[in-house]
Amino acid sequence: MTEHEFRRVKESQTTLKELMVPHYANFGGKVHGGVILSLMDKIAYTCAASHARGYCVTASIDSVDFLNPVEVGELLTLHASVNYVGRSSMEVGIKVVSEDFHNGIVKPTNTSYFTMVAVDEKTRKPVPLPGLILEEDVEVKRFLEGMMRRQFKQHHREEMRQARAELDIERELPKLDGQNCRLARPV
Repeated sequence: MTEHEFRRVKESQTTLKELMVPHYANFGGKVHGGVILSLMDKIAYTCAASHARGYCVTASIDSVDFLNPVEVGELLTLHASVNYVGRSSMEVGIKVVSEDFHNGIVKPTNTSYFTMVAVDEKTRKPVPLPGLILEEDVEVKRFLEGMMRRQFKQHHREEMRQARAELDIERELPKLDGQNCRLARPV
């Protein structure tokens, strides 16, 4: 790959459809969230590897909110797109919808952002990624939002690191009042 290589967003956009079968059910009779997460990881990898044209690993996953339950027998459709590209990492946005095609009902299920890193298969060290060619306003917006999410995550990590370093348990004990916990030791 040359230093000035760029690829269109559409080149790596990926769609995955899978029928939700009884084997995927949890104890409550709905599709197990882990099955959906596994499919999300699969499509994130496929999208990222298509952009990188090489091996990628999942570095982090932003929060995954389960908006609606998925029923056995529904068709799950996952859409993935590279939103943002840094030096060796990229953000893949994933949207999941389920379809009850017997009743014609389509409902949103999940959205999430996966951070994927391109790595050399032998050394397992990060490798540079091609940039993105942004052709549509929505692609520009997603790239800018990806930049913002990256900055927010970095600031959050720094704030948490500092808060943990400064945490004084004895001083903070009063905050446990009214919480759903009980100390096993005397205060």
